[in-house]
Amino acid sequence: MEYYSKQISNLISELSTLPGIGAKSAQRLAFHLLNMPEADVEKLSTSMIEARRNIHYCKNCFTLTDQEICPICSDAKRNKKLIMVVEDTRDLAAYEKTGKFDGVYHVLHGAISPMNGIGPADIKLKELMVRLQGDVDEVIIATNSSMEGETTAMYISKLIKPTGIKVTRIASGVPVGGDLEYIDEVTLLRALEGRTEL
Repeated sequence: MEYYSKQISNLISELSTLPGIGAKSAQRLAFHLLNMPEADVEKLSTSMIEARRNIHYCKNCFTLTDQEICPICSDAKRNKKLIMVVEDTRDLAAYEKTGKFDGVYHVLHGAISPMNGIGPADIKLKELMVRLQGDVDEVIIATNSSMEGETTAMYISKLIKPTGIKVTRIASGVPVGGDLEYIDEVTLLRALEGRTEL
């Protein structure tokens, strides 16, 4: 039995297709939208449509942008000889929030995952290799510490090493507040290998 009219049910159904939005959250969002002033709903829908139409990949690093070249790649102060490879735009944003990285990025848009049918040709690896034909001193591989991220890091390392470009991997380790007994072996090993002098 339908509790709501067809249009309300359709709105809830569409909202529930968004990642992380279950039926209850979709219902809450739907009623929030219905209670908003119509001008605010139009502004929200217009910004969504414009973003979908106008946002594309940066021609250099493949992050999402509404310009041909993203603000990071077009910043003359950035060190273009230092490239950090990340899995997606959210990872890039996380590193930018630290304010400590002055190089540029390369966004893969995924990680190698044979179990999910994602191979090297399905992510932006060819584009990375093209970029490395320019003047590059170091590539920092900052993929996730998952099985897919580690596989991708190893694959990229094997591709780049013959070029003579320095390849490094970010250190990963024990999270603040984490108990060592609950941390997996790979994380503990990476924490040990990535240790720094105090």
